[in-house]
Amino acid sequence: MIADTQTRGRGRNGRPWSSPRGNLHASLLLIDPAPPHRAAELGFVAGVAAAHALREILCGDRRVTIKWPNDVLHDGAKLCGILLESANFPDGRFACVAGVGVNCHSHPENTPYQATNLSAIAGQPVGPARVFARLSATMTHWLDVWAAGAGFEAIRVEWLSLAVGLGAWIGVARPSQTIEGTFQTIDATGRLILEQASGQVAIEAGDVFFSP
Repeated sequence: MIADTQTRGRGRNGRPWSSPRGNLHASLLLIDPAPPHRAAELGFVAGVAAAHALREILCGDRRVTIKWPNDVLHDGAKLCGILLESANFPDGRFACVAGVGVNCHSHPENTPYQATNLSAIAGQPVGPARVFARLSATMTHWLDVWAAGAGFEAIRVEWLSLAVGLGAWIGVARPSQTIEGTFQTIDATGRLILEQASGQVAIEAGDVFFSP
């Protein structure tokens, strides 16, 4: 499903997501895509698919990277956001929606992080229809690779090849504290692994910030 614009778009933690006309606002609904305990892996699948789609549109531009868990950046500026939501039906079925927002024509200003858009990067208009067509193809491919969770190790390896900040000192903001350390890897479940003086710390959720 795609929309020309949204009036109540949101990102992680309920933050508003700017949804003006000219950008891509798409949602993919999956019914019983995998056992519910593996649903979070879909965020990494979607991130890998989006990064590949945007690299292809930008002629293989390797400055398109992923920030844990699934923000897609270009040269450090946010280009695409992904949000997963899931629910259980009374009949026992499980549903997951992957919402994907791509800045095609414009991007928000005055955000806590730098943002950019495809048209500015490419130097020519890049419309949402073109992005949706490419994203549909890459999403189909990487969902097949994931194979309802059986292929998550292949997704993890691909995600790491696209990741920004590996080996760098980062901070992960959580509701009660910010945890800092060296970004080592993600584990077999997608948790971010930080190396600190006292040892390794595994983080399941948070907002990553890079040191200057």
